[in-house]
Amino acid sequence: MAEIAARADTNIGSLYRFFPNKDVLADALMQRYFDLVDSQWDHIDGQLDSVTTDALADLMVHFLASIHDGTKGLVPLLDARSAWTDSRQEFRAKVLSRIVQTLRRRAPALAPDHAADIAIVLLHNMKIMVAMTRDETAPRSLGSPAELGLMNRLYLASKLASAAPPA
Repeated sequence: MAEIAARADTNIGSLYRFFPNKDVLADALMQRYFDLVDSQWDHIDGQLDSVTTDALADLMVHFLASIHDGTKGLVPLLDARSAWTDSRQEFRAKVLSRIVQTLRRRAPALAPDHAADIAIVLLHNMKIMVAMTRDETAPRSLGSPAELGLMNRLYLASKLASAAPPA
């Protein structure tokens, strides 16, 4: 807690006033992060009826990169203690659930298990986009964010087209 207070440039007494221990602080941070994710996902859902599938794919693949500055402490926090594995899985499940909801709102004929599979691929693509856009040392010859965006657009278009109801 002393290190956290020092890095936050605050008095340790102030920290303990609101967070009696690291677990309570970690839970509060995870809730804050999920609230941010949830809010941003509401923004994406609010555009579902007015964006093309390509634009939706771009919104999704750039999603985590767009909120990275507000969430960059999340992964180290979740990886810091093995006891938080359940919390990490719960957080991941909530994010995947939001992706599935969005996919099924966009393509109601999409089977829930198929939407869940697509959501996993999209979540990994989102994580890759964060890494590609934040790592200035990565050689651009290995691919670029634009290429990942194109891959995501093609993937989502094919998956949503296959879920379209018969004409």
